[in-house]
Amino acid sequence: MSLSRIALSSGRSIELTELRMSSTYAGTLEGYPCKLINDMRVRGLQRQAERAFPTRPVHLVSPSLEYPDQTAGAFGPVEVLPSVACTGVFRSAAVASELDPVLHRSALTVVWFQTGLDVPSGEDADLGLRGIRWEELAQDYEL
Repeated sequence: MSLSRIALSSGRSIELTELRMSSTYAGTLEGYPCKLINDMRVRGLQRQAERAFPTRPVHLVSPSLEYPDQTAGAFGPVEVLPSVACTGVFRSAAVASELDPVLHRSALTVVWFQTGLDVPSGEDADLGLRGIRWEELAQDYEL
């Protein structure tokens, strides 16, 4: 059973089968959102997804950034990621057309950031998610 379906810009339909959400800056005890902190958070989330789903490729959707304060602190300017960090497992029909569509699917684990707690779905999903190049990134597997 899927949690939702997303219509990619390419026309392919993908299903979200697992979703993990967390606060982007949960556990941050000191400092402020900046490039250094954000880079560590993004890399950490990507590594976490790779460990959790080692048999699937992992793709990071480039996050949008905000710069609310023009003054720079000790670690550079304030740079803020969207408030919710997400890791989702998606599946779809097989990429390779020669594979039996009854026996094969394709899968991709995706890491992205979003502003709210909504489950992405349909054509209303974030443009970064809808723009995933599934045919290049996903991996076919046998059921």
